[in-house]
Amino acid sequence: MNILVTGGTGYIGSHTCIALLEAGHTVIIADNLCNSRYAILGKLKKLTNKDIKFYQIDISDEESVDTIFRKNSIDGVIHFAGLKSVSESVENPLVYYFNNLVSTMVLAKACLKYNVKRLVFSSSATVYGANEVPFVETMDLLPTTNPYGESKAMSERLLSDIAKANPTLSISLLRYFNPVGAHDSGLIGEVPNGVPNNLMPYITQVAKGKLDKLRVFGNDYQTVDGTGVRDYIHVMDLAEGHVAALDNQTEGVHIYNLGTGRGTSVLELVKAFEKANGIEVPYEIVARRPGDISSCYADVTKAKRELNWSVKRDIIAMCRDAWRFEKSYNEEM
Repeated sequence: MNILVTGGTGYIGSHTCIALLEAGHTVIIADNLCNSRYAILGKLKKLTNKDIKFYQIDISDEESVDTIFRKNSIDGVIHFAGLKSVSESVENPLVYYFNNLVSTMVLAKACLKYNVKRLVFSSSATVYGANEVPFVETMDLLPTTNPYGESKAMSERLLSDIAKANPTLSISLLRYFNPVGAHDSGLIGEVPNGVPNNLMPYITQVAKGKLDKLRVFGNDYQTVDGTGVRDYIHVMDLAEGHVAALDNQTEGVHIYNLGTGRGTSVLELVKAFEKANGIEVPYEIVARRPGDISSCYADVTKAKRELNWSVKRDIIAMCRDAWRFEKSYNEEM
């Protein structure tokens, strides 16, 4: 199929493009490069030996999106484009609601106009709020603790309502957990702007000496060691989950958790990184971060059953691949 990938030069998007190309699909990327770099396109070409058409646009701009659909025969869309920092969303809620909701509405409108039936939406485990773990797709969504999660939940409701009114659509809502790691080539990985908001790139930058020490937000949660617990999933496992969702789509709305089904605390991840790579990661405990919850991990039964998908890579592989990329990454690339 000919797949439009919005946010395709970003961290998860770029790895998913590799998985799509390796599965035989053709890829068109649309990205405004606000949190990614143009150079990623050359790396994707090097890794896959496939051509990728690229449009530098903002998905919230209706005219630009319409041009892409008009000029290309698109079979399906994977929608990654969106802002993603929990803490930043607490500080700038209007920016998050506008960007994440309007881009989804514009894209859905184009799909209806050009009769594109398949849409895979990049959602988040954040939509579960402070539910009981493990999170199951059938749970009622609680009010989320931050505008980022709320924008994802609202986008899910928006797409679900559109699907009810247009029953021939096939919409997959993928609630994924905490992607980490990098492609095993070391050519692409996570490159945040400024100080990382996510744990793994913070760890790798401390290990590299770019940052002096890791700040661990809180050690008084009701967890194994007091630090927050998350379900860390290798980014390539996550990418392959998107391909599985796309290839197994049927009419209607289908929701899937993409995770490992296992929780790992912040300090457990630090220890795994040190074990995998033989390098020490200094850290300090600081106050909890606004919007964070204690524990978050997935029930992945449904994705295994309906998509025949499950993770292949463990926490050690995640740590090794993340460090391999960080060691080789040059800021000027």
